[in-house]
Formats: sequence, C-alpha cells, structure tokens
Amino acid sequence: MALWGGRFKSGSSDMFKQVNDSLPFDHVMAVEDIFGSIIWSRALKNAGVLNEDEQSQIETVLGNLKTQAEEGNIDFSESPEEDIHSFVEAYLTKELGDLGRKLHTGRSRNDQVATDFRLWVRNHLGEIRQDCINLIGALLQCANRHESAVIPGYTHLQRAQPVYFAHWSLAYVEMLKRDLSRIDDLLARMNQCPLGSGALAGTTFAVDRQQIAESLGFSSPCLNSLDAVSDRDFVLEMLFVASTSMMHLSRMAEDLIFYNSGEAGFLQLGDDVTSGSSLMPQKKNPDALELMRGKCGRVFGHLQGLLVTMKGLPLAYNKDMQEDKEGAIDTANQWHICLCIAVEVLNSMSLNEEACRKAAQQGYANATELADYLVAKNIPFRTAHDIAGQAVVAAIEKGLALEDMEISDLQSIHKDIDSDVYECLQLESVLNKRDQLGGTSKQTVTKALYIELENWDALKRS
Repeated sequence: MALWGGRFKSGSSDMFKQVNDSLPFDHVMAVEDIFGSIIWSRALKNAGVLNEDEQSQIETVLGNLKTQAEEGNIDFSESPEEDIHSFVEAYLTKELGDLGRKLHTGRSRNDQVATDFRLWVRNHLGEIRQDCINLIGALLQCANRHESAVIPGYTHLQRAQPVYFAHWSLAYVEMLKRDLSRIDDLLARMNQCPLGSGALAGTTFAVDRQQIAESLGFSSPCLNSLDAVSDRDFVLEMLFVASTSMMHLSRMAEDLIFYNSGEAGFLQLGDDVTSGSSLMPQKKNPDALELMRGKCGRVFGHLQGLLVTMKGLPLAYNKDMQEDKEGAIDTANQWHICLCIAVEVLNSMSLNEEACRKAAQQGYANATELADYLVAKNIPFRTAHDIAGQAVVAAIEKGLALEDMEISDLQSIHKDIDSDVYECLQLESVLNKRDQLGGTSKQTVTKALYIELENWDALKRS
C-alpha cells in the first residue's frame, strides 16, 4: 500500500507506476535506509514517541532485515512497493502491525532519501578511494619493474623528448593523488545529516538532531531544512570527481592503446585483458582499455544530465530529483570497475624496453640538447634554436641522427660546435641533465619513486 494513499480514491495506473516507482534501482540503498530507520527509532524513543519496548521491537525487526539485505538475501523484484522506504515500512508493519506504522512519525521521505543517499554515496566513495590507492600501487610497481626503461615523450602525438617510463607512470600517480584529494574533500563537505528536517520545514517532535547525526557517522546535522531535503550538490560533486578521475583513466588508456599498437610496439597486454577478432585470427585487441575510454563518456553524460535536471528546480523537494539515483549508481559502478581493470591491465602488460629505447633515440629528440649546448657557449637561445633546427634539416637530408653527423658537417652550420657536442647528444645525457625537481633524470625519478612508495604505504593505512 502506498504511504500516501489516504488522500486518493483510486490507485495508480500501471503506466504511472512505471515512471514513478524507484524500487527497481533504489533498493541498493536498503542497508542505508534500514540503518537510518533504526537511528530514527532511537530518536523517537528519546523524544517520548516510542517507549523502550516498542523501540526494541522495531530495532530487532529492522536489524534482522538489515542482515538479510547485507547478505543479499532479499528479492526486491516481486515487491509491489514503490520505493525502498515503502518496502522497509511495509516489512515492519507486516511483522509488528500498527507499531510498525509509528516509525515514520516526524519523518518525511524527503529527509529520509536525502539521508539514505548521502550514506550510500559516502560508503561507495570509501570503496572507490581504496580502488584509487590500489591503482597508485600498481603504477608504482610498474615503474619499479621498469625503472631504467626509456620511452619517447610526446607533444601533439609527435616524438618530443625522451623520458623514463617510470616518469610516465608517476605522472598518472600525480593525477590519482589529486583524485584522492577531491574524494576526501567531497567526503568532508557532504558529511552533514538531513534526517530530522521533515518534508521541508523541520519536525515538531523533540528529536536530538546532533545525536542523530553522530549516530549515523555524520559530523553535524544540516543547518537548514529547506536546503537539507533539496540539496543534491553532493551527488553533482561525486559525478564531477568521478568524471575527472575517469578522464585520467581514459588518457592513460589512450596512451597504453597507442603503446600497444603495431606502430609503436612498446608493450604487450596480457591475454586476460584483451580479446580477439571473430574474423582475423591474428588480432589481439586492447578491449579493456577501449572500454575504459568509452565508459568515460558515459560518466560525463550522467554529470551533464543531473546538472540540467537541477538547474530549474525551485525549493524544496521535487520528484525530478529522483533522477539523481540511476546515473549516480551507474557512475559508482563504472568508476569502480574501471579502476579495478586498470590495475589488471598494468599487472598483465610486458614492456619491450629495447623497442622503447630505440624509439626514444629517434625523431631528433636531442635537438633541444644541441640548442642548450650552444646556449652554454653564450649564444642567445633563439639563435641557438635556429641553428639546431638547421642541423636537424641537414641530418634529415643525410638520413642520419644528429649524433651520427660528422663534426665537419655540424661546424659548417655553426663554428662553435666542437667534438664535445657528441657527449651532450647521447640519450643518457639528454635524460640526466633534467635533474631539477619534477624532471626526468634518473636521479630525480628514482627519488620521486622512492618517496611515492613510502607515501603509498601510508595511504594503504589511512
């Protein structure tokens, strides 16, 4: 029976139930709804609405139902109830009769769902936070395995300057650390409790909202009842944080797809994260990475959808807000899956260090070194840049690398180029001169990796 049926002479049409009922997706908040209901029953006891025996009976029944929900032993598909709140109350009333009908005293589904959803988002962010930490670990382990490997660095997808593969790995560690900080900021900002705000104007019963908040693990109650029941900032922010994190995963996926391609040939992905072609027997497709890249757009869509839904809503609650659930639930699932599969991809792949090094030596990636060499001889950088560019043109015409050019040919371009230039043009020299903080020298990368491994140990314990 609907919780609001007394005002109506007839029931809902099948079509209305199809568009209105949310139990098919909001049942995922069953544990949170039951937990909130237990705490509300205690608040009602303290306010004198329930006596101790009544509250004890309610909590016992709800506790049993919560255990079933945690164990996945509830079949929601056969229930006629419209949402998870109706389902829990119907169960309670079936077990306790009219006593079960007392639980909703002073409470609205508006503050109830706002509380449930904050609890659900908070719980899932905790899981995803751990997923991010696991992926950071996988990147660090990958960097550690290939600490001496060198790959070409790219701008505009053109070979630019060589970098250590560990430096590439640590770049994504930095992104994931920012994702973690955004998750932590969101968890702190959303940690206020709406319960006790009623439908929009508060409640007339003397419940202790501070105690309710603390019992549910919130830092404080929401301070305005209108805002408490209609705020979905926490969902939007979760979707934004997810979108940013998924964008980072998508960029990493794109890098690895390219590195895995026949054109680059820098690495091989494991059989467990790739698939074949139904027609071409030789194919080994990077489907896990392509799906990560594809799911990024899906998550972006959920963020945009809820922004558009919320932009024109007046205070306080409107049923449009029910549209916050499915996108957020799907986002949390896809985000979790992609973080986990990224770990499997990194653990499965093997790096062809010889091919990587060969590519890093091609494309005249040491041209900047020639310019810097000339700067050290008191030639203005812009002039040195032009001279190095002329040397690259001459090398291309001869089909040689810069370091393979005859000294006489280099000196014909500029007289100040001496034989000591060859040392500057070697790959290790190109890398290890970049020894300032954040650079790609062996020393700076090794130090950064060591620090991040220590930080990761601390993160695992946080």
